[in-house]
Amino acid sequence: MKKRIGLLYGGKSAEHEVSLSTAKAVTQALDFNEFDVFPIFITLKGEWRVGPQLTEPAQTIEQLQFTAASDHSENNITQFIAKHMESPFDVIFPLLHGTNGEDGTVQGFLEVLNIPYVGNGVLGSAAGMDKVVMKQLFEMAKLPQLPYEYFIRSEWEREKEAWIKRCEQSLGYPMFVKPANLGSSVGISKATNSAELEKAVQFALQYDRKIVIEQGVTAREIELAVLGNDTPNVSVAGEIKPMTEFYDYDSKYKDGSTALIIPAPLQNDVYTNLVDMAKRAFKAIDGAGLVRADFFVTENNEIYINEVNTMPGFTPVSMYPLLWQHTDVTYPQLIKELIDFAVERYTEKQQLQYNRD
Repeated sequence: MKKRIGLLYGGKSAEHEVSLSTAKAVTQALDFNEFDVFPIFITLKGEWRVGPQLTEPAQTIEQLQFTAASDHSENNITQFIAKHMESPFDVIFPLLHGTNGEDGTVQGFLEVLNIPYVGNGVLGSAAGMDKVVMKQLFEMAKLPQLPYEYFIRSEWEREKEAWIKRCEQSLGYPMFVKPANLGSSVGISKATNSAELEKAVQFALQYDRKIVIEQGVTAREIELAVLGNDTPNVSVAGEIKPMTEFYDYDSKYKDGSTALIIPAPLQNDVYTNLVDMAKRAFKAIDGAGLVRADFFVTENNEIYINEVNTMPGFTPVSMYPLLWQHTDVTYPQLIKELIDFAVERYTEKQQLQYNRD
């Protein structure tokens, strides 16, 4: 019997368009002989719209964006719940990037509805989204990382000059200023002096109330893909080589100015250490399903973990699927394995609930 799978995409996030591209790519890789596929579109306003069952892959992003019915019935999240109660989904595949999707909110909603879903749970998703919490967990796991500072909007507004001085004393230039809760390099700036630092913080505050400032480093950017639940596997390593000053949103998604080198040329012991650190980072956030672990490797082969991404870019030309492709796991196989891991984790949870009852 075919599984009923719901593809959940769009969302109230600055990464809305990235999510749409991901959803289109996944429809083109799913086996429609194995799955009944239902698109679930979340608009930028947060309206949930359940579309008609897909009988073939989407050829355009526009096919996955649904307008509301005249009675507004398709604007309500209750329609999704009603659809599930009528014919339960076997699994939901959240293809949401950023806040209100990748941060544990949707995962918690699906937990309450007792629906299996692909990827990280509430804790892993929330911890993986908040860069400050993530870094604190990495500290507890004794994973080496670069020095950083963080603050919230009200602290910056009250003591702007004091925070600039503190960052200059503890970090030094260059610094990278980031919203704590966002991905795809949205809102990130490089600062090489106090004027740029102030401007960068004001820019990042447009996207989040919490800001993290990291010390810059001259290093290679190395990424590994993690796949699994309790005993995850790790892919070959890939290297990001941006032609711009750093790997920002445009170089990721728009201008094609970034080279991806897979596999990355690394000494065996360096790669072994990276694999170990990727698994430790996955465990530190209580990861499940998938994670992309990002590192800095210096000229002297010192390794620093940068971050993990709990719903990395997932089109066929994104780093995460490409890393698995070079590890002999095709894009369609990867999607099927993720669905299987989702069902595995759900089954374990149900068994624990059964034992308690």
